[in-house]
Amino acid sequence: MIGVPAMSLAVIQMVSHADVEANLLSARVLLEQAAAAGARLAVLPENFAAMGRSDLPALGRAEAAGEGPILPWLKQTARDLRLWIVAGTLPLPPDDQPQARPHACSLLFDEHGQRVARYDKLHLFDVDVPDNRGRYRESDDYAPGNGLVVVDTPLGRLGMTVCYDLRFPELYTALRLAGAELISVPSAFTAVTGAAHWQTLVRARAIETQCYMLAAAQGGAHPGGRLTHGHSSIVDPWGRILCEQADGEAALTARRDAAEQLAIRQRMPLTGHRRFEVPRLVAASLE
Repeated sequence: MIGVPAMSLAVIQMVSHADVEANLLSARVLLEQAAAAGARLAVLPENFAAMGRSDLPALGRAEAAGEGPILPWLKQTARDLRLWIVAGTLPLPPDDQPQARPHACSLLFDEHGQRVARYDKLHLFDVDVPDNRGRYRESDDYAPGNGLVVVDTPLGRLGMTVCYDLRFPELYTALRLAGAELISVPSAFTAVTGAAHWQTLVRARAIETQCYMLAAAQGGAHPGGRLTHGHSSIVDPWGRILCEQADGEAALTARRDAAEQLAIRQRMPLTGHRRFEVPRLVAASLE
């Protein structure tokens, strides 16, 4: 594609609702925009396919049984656009226990539509927030994950995280020590917590890991009166915001400069200066 930068990263910001088909149509348009801008890897936000539904666990069981539209759509879209896709989150049960409680699961598909990694959200959002909803209890619907995921992609080694994970820096240190160069963080931060902490957390995780942070967020009003903060961004290993969208839908792209990332790590060799071991709270797993 003449005049289009190659090997770019993309984050997709959405304002998802309860209608799965409508959300998938919106996501397809945004992913097409990212691919046209030269992206090879794109990150969708948390709950990209549905928000504001009470039947998310049942939706996930249908997907796991091969009876839903989302997984086939992801495979086809990745093939059509020749794009690696981090599929935000889906409510999927464990692969070997289809009737078990679902995880908030982030999947990675390669450009051939093959699933190459699965990350189950480690930290569940069980908090009280001074907004019009007031109380969030992800553990009512989801089981926590128990493993790290770092996987090779054409853009570099990708560590996978989700939303509330951002508040736990030991996870990000563990991903860096496992070789991560990029870190995905599909999210749906509330408007209140996002305004207070989102950008600070994303930039801090980039600076302390010397990784590119791919922060794809929900940004707007959703069913049930929920408001999400938006401000999707790609942040480089020096903590610079390369692109950002306040609210509404958008496809944002930026280049990874591998030589500059290496230089930053060599000039400030954080991993070699570390005086404390990372607590082994979870078992590392590579798919």
